[in-house]
Amino acid sequence: MKFQVNRDVFSEAVSFVVKLLPQRNPQPILAGVLIEATDAGLSLSAFDYEASARTTIEATVDDPGTILVHGRLLSEIASRLPNAPIQIAVDDDGIVLTCGSARFTLASMPVQEYPAIPEVSGESGVVPADDFATAIAQVAFAASRDDVTPVLTGVQLEVTGTQLSLVATDRYRVALRDIPFDSGIVADENTTTALVPARTLTEVGKTFAHSGDITVSFSGSGDREIIAFTAGNKTVTSLLIKGNFPPVRRLFPEATDHHAVVNTGELIEAVRRVALVLDRSAPLRFTFGADGVSMDASGTEQARATESVDATLTGDEVVIGLNPQYLLEALAAVKSEFTRVTFTSSENANKLSPILITPQTSGGVESFKYLLQPNLLLR
Repeated sequence: MKFQVNRDVFSEAVSFVVKLLPQRNPQPILAGVLIEATDAGLSLSAFDYEASARTTIEATVDDPGTILVHGRLLSEIASRLPNAPIQIAVDDDGIVLTCGSARFTLASMPVQEYPAIPEVSGESGVVPADDFATAIAQVAFAASRDDVTPVLTGVQLEVTGTQLSLVATDRYRVALRDIPFDSGIVADENTTTALVPARTLTEVGKTFAHSGDITVSFSGSGDREIIAFTAGNKTVTSLLIKGNFPPVRRLFPEATDHHAVVNTGELIEAVRRVALVLDRSAPLRFTFGADGVSMDASGTEQARATESVDATLTGDEVVIGLNPQYLLEALAAVKSEFTRVTFTSSENANKLSPILITPQTSGGVESFKYLLQPNLLLR
């Protein structure tokens, strides 16, 4: 095999396909990047049985062929090469890469042992890339990082008609965002669901954020159900998480008039300052009253902090304890100058009622909702 390719194009392509590979893989063969050279150009792929990435780029191919080379090493080399075309060829010593006066000889991995990259041919639809990337950023952080309960480490995608919903929870909070979805079927009210690992979905959002439109495809069955995201010459696939995602939608309350409206940026800065004295797991005490919202934190070594910001309260005064980091992540996801904090009610008098955080906008249905369970205040 022998080909020549633009350095920047090749470096970006290799970087893309290795992003989804785990830092440590129990099977060395899965650390490889598969490069296929044909008369049409280059195809680069990576796959670890759970997620795959594939892209095609233009190249001058003198001798078609297929090679498998260590992906992260190739990515690091490509990113540091001089500004000149890259030539890659296979000889008796292995894979030889030259760029200007730089020359690298890399070991070839056995192509025949590499698994087949998943092919997607099922139902699909289109979402705006910028909306999808924003929605992922607003929801994925609420997924659990504890692998003990795999279903909570994913983001549930739910397609109904012309709407795609993204939902995530770690038991202490729930994040929900709706965006438009074009399936090409006007009256399709069936619901299609896919539980996607949050880590993979986050990389998809970052990679495809400025790609125009993204085609979302569902394929496979049984234990090998997969979802694919395609934009331009790039495709990412992910094996779906098996299991029943909890019915968290029913936790969101009906409309209530008991709420406070506060400037998002001011509240973020105040929470960051006051939380500095708190122990890592301690809640921050909030008092929502007629004069605004005040924060009170008592930490170790007799450290204490208080601060207040303006707020408009509708209803009775509320004193509540909240995880400051969970609140900050929600406020950062609001994407609005003002935030509405709604105080819900529970039929169980012995159970704390969650708060609902949404953007404060003029009318319309909110596409982003965040439900946060309060902490018990011991003082």
